[in-house]
Amino acid sequence: MASKDGNEKTKGPQGAGDNKEKRRKESILDLSKYLEKSIRVKFAGGREAAGILKGYDPLLNLVLDNTTEYLRDPDDPYKLLDDTRALGLVVCRGTSVVLICPMEGMEAIPNPFIAQE
Repeated sequence: MASKDGNEKTKGPQGAGDNKEKRRKESILDLSKYLEKSIRVKFAGGREAAGILKGYDPLLNLVLDNTTEYLRDPDDPYKLLDDTRALGLVVCRGTSVVLICPMEGMEAIPNPFIAQE
């Protein structure tokens, strides 16, 4: 099909044909060093859980064993309580994972942005 300026239009993406290479989605994080180790995961919406990382995929779907959920305050959904709930073996959907951190070497510090009394 010719256009007004005489150039032919081609259909489909350029380079289509023999060299079709599908790009695989690679994970930004290398979670292999955390396999069989305790990690803590924060999810969109404020939920938090900790467990032993058994597996993962490039989309950040996680499999955690011996998982414990940290319960939240019903009045303030972003404030965690001291209560926990045992969940066991859990599959965490990668699209809802916000943060992953190892349990070893993690400690709570006071908020540096709040004036200390």
